[in-house]
Amino acid sequence: MEWAFLSAEELMTALRTGEVTSVELTDEAIFRIERDDKAINSICVTDFDRARAAARRADEARARGEDRPLLGIPVTVKESYNVAGLPTTWGMPQYANYAPDEDAVMVSRLKAAGAVILGKTNVPFMLQDWQSFNEIYGTTNNPWDHGRTPGGSSGGSAAALASGLGALSIGSDLAGSLRNPAHFCGIYAHKPTFGLVATRGMVPPHAPALPIEGDLGVCGPMARTARDLTLLLDVMAGPDPLTRGVAYDLTLPPARHQRLSDFRVLVLDEHPLIVTGSAVRAGLNRVAAALVDGGARVERHSPVMPDLAENATLYAKLMLSSSGARLPAPAYENLQKQAATLNPDDQSMDATRLRGLVLSHRDWIDADIRREVHRHAWRQFFAEFDAVVCPIMSIPAFPHDHNPDRGEQRIDIDGVAYPSVDQSIWAGLATLPGLPATAIPAGRSPEGLPVGVQLIGPMYEDRTPLRLAELLEQTLGGFEPPK
Repeated sequence: MEWAFLSAEELMTALRTGEVTSVELTDEAIFRIERDDKAINSICVTDFDRARAAARRADEARARGEDRPLLGIPVTVKESYNVAGLPTTWGMPQYANYAPDEDAVMVSRLKAAGAVILGKTNVPFMLQDWQSFNEIYGTTNNPWDHGRTPGGSSGGSAAALASGLGALSIGSDLAGSLRNPAHFCGIYAHKPTFGLVATRGMVPPHAPALPIEGDLGVCGPMARTARDLTLLLDVMAGPDPLTRGVAYDLTLPPARHQRLSDFRVLVLDEHPLIVTGSAVRAGLNRVAAALVDGGARVERHSPVMPDLAENATLYAKLMLSSSGARLPAPAYENLQKQAATLNPDDQSMDATRLRGLVLSHRDWIDADIRREVHRHAWRQFFAEFDAVVCPIMSIPAFPHDHNPDRGEQRIDIDGVAYPSVDQSIWAGLATLPGLPATAIPAGRSPEGLPVGVQLIGPMYEDRTPLRLAELLEQTLGGFEPPK
């Protein structure tokens, strides 16, 4: 029997009944990686010897009567996570030989749960692209069309899952880096509530692995089914044991509803600052129709919806502020000079991003307060609705574009070229207020490419969008292997 495309949940059942061993699953996964990944290039660092040893230990533990959440399941890890003894480069050539000596918290939790780590998956340079290529490891291709990107920055993980190379993976998300690759590759991913998953050890090379919560960014699970997302999130979630974990335990509330007919959902297909392509709009309509057919209350507009334009501008300022703070002094000073020449009336997204790169502390505090007001508006919204369904990006996977100036990159939306950088706007809808968002497959484009949507839920109620994703998977069907 081929095990490659079964869910982690199905594999756990087979392991528990003795139908298969972890060694057999691991050997099959390694065989497929060696055979198939040359064309995809999703797994950039392999760890097969330690994987086989971990699989043997998992089988021995099971023989002793042990049973852990992921005992014996082959998985992959995004390259940006520290794994002791393996390179962590973030795609930066100067760090090609850097290998940390300590696991990231999430890697430790995977191992404690019994997972077998096959290797690390490819990323873009500094994790800053919706593509996954760098000078060290080369280009990762989309399994559905090798001439297109699998997304980024967790594109290697999404491509590996879509290719049957491991049952689960872990990634990260600041500008859609979990959700975008899921959308492009036809898999599932979950951006957790901000702060729900400890990020220590998901750091650039040579940076100290400190228990710091950077603004906006999160770590999260990727899988081929919605139920597997929940399985992996339960392993990942919880405070860092060095900080809040000293005093707090995590108890996530249950999903608000168990039946599709009980959900109250707002479907958004338009944004004042970005165009939605026809293929994505069709995917949204397919999900909306499934919700209506299932008896859910579905609305297309709501007066209590927080302001979309304000969300986008606040998100751009705060995200770019974090990027600007890491720039060398000469580059930062040059950007300050450019920002000083902007017309005060210029409120375009380009101007907003430039101002964000050099945001003063005073202005950052003002933006943060406005974000908190915005977050409270979401609380009021989720008193009337349970979820928002909206795009992740405007189009399916686009052709590889290795122009080093991302500001010059353009994407085609129904025959019209638009700035690539604007595609973070839909991702920011959940990222700015720190809301959970689950990416699900929603169909295929006319060219046969995957199309996904995101289900945004209330803060710390991650099980609500995850349950909705599971119900829609039962209705619409879910992951399909690339043709």
